[in-house]
Amino acid sequence: MSENIQRNDRPIIVGVDIRDLKKAKTGIKTYLEELQREFTHMNDDGISFRFIDTLLPVYSGPKKIWKWVEHFRYQLWKQIVLPLKAWGQKCDIVFCVDNCVPIVHLGYKTVHGLHDAFCFESPESYGKLWLWLYKATTVPGARRSPLLVTATEYGKKQIAHHVGIDPSKIVVVPDGPKRMNYNADDISGNHVLDRFPIKKHNYILHVGSMFKRKNIPTLVKAFVELKKTGYPDLKLVLAGSFITNQYDNDHDVIKELIEQNALQEQIITTGYLTDQEIGQLYANALLYVFPSFNEGFGLPVLEAFEYNVPVIVSNNTCLPEVGGDAVLTFNPYKVEELVAKIQSVLDDPQLRKDMIAKGIERLKNFSWKRTANEIVEVFKRVG
Repeated sequence: MSENIQRNDRPIIVGVDIRDLKKAKTGIKTYLEELQREFTHMNDDGISFRFIDTLLPVYSGPKKIWKWVEHFRYQLWKQIVLPLKAWGQKCDIVFCVDNCVPIVHLGYKTVHGLHDAFCFESPESYGKLWLWLYKATTVPGARRSPLLVTATEYGKKQIAHHVGIDPSKIVVVPDGPKRMNYNADDISGNHVLDRFPIKKHNYILHVGSMFKRKNIPTLVKAFVELKKTGYPDLKLVLAGSFITNQYDNDHDVIKELIEQNALQEQIITTGYLTDQEIGQLYANALLYVFPSFNEGFGLPVLEAFEYNVPVIVSNNTCLPEVGGDAVLTFNPYKVEELVAKIQSVLDDPQLRKDMIAKGIERLKNFSWKRTANEIVEVFKRVG
């Protein structure tokens, strides 16, 4: 009772773990960056934020021994350093959006932002040490959290099933689109189209690292078949980092497919690009294709909507949920079905126009301000 009375006299103090910004490069980075921005500018007398970070560098290279060391340093941070820092800053809630929340509670509660259950669904894609540490810490930490936040109803279902959590404890809060800060009128900077052999509106785009679950080889195979039917000027741009994860890396398969079909000039792999450069690619793309086997949310769907690009997605997991009626779907295991859907968009200007209009309308349902506000309501329920 005394604790509740004390909290009613001051804002709920939320400690947000932002250590992962030192190494994250994909969706988690976007999620943390956007929420930190919204939380920082939020005008709510009932909430006060503390952004908790480490002063030490975080290893993200390929060397196995240092990756093992980093696994243990990560757990040291989560289970000892972060709890002590949160306790020292008098936090009522600790909010983590990566793989783990503290199991130890030093006068605070935890809220876990968990987007997916990939490690349970595809354990072969992860190293044994990482997987063991994940299950030994994430599951008990998540179960101890009063509430969890995830981005889709599909994610909620999978997490509840694999982690063994009551679905009523999982709150669905959709993500928003990533802000690329691309200004089409700014011609002062180096334009990414000048660095690669591509032109405006003559390429299909995919953005994302080359994880196996992204199913990029199917997109490459579909492009090979598509080129056999015509479209001599059409190209495929695969924008994203070349990951070092030996268990979950399709880079070599993709490279081999490109070389086997002599399409080095038609299929462009960009490697890492800045947000500005990614924005340029979206702004000039003819079509976006998302062939993934499994996603936690699928931010590129919203990003493509934002740049008025029609979108084709796999008909599985959360992607149809995010895209709604603005996307075309296909079976990610059937190359010929993807070829047919791509052809339908390329050959029908009215269909493209309708898809773009629906994408603009669909995008109105998503924003980081809404995401932040709904997560704050979760904090208020917990605190």
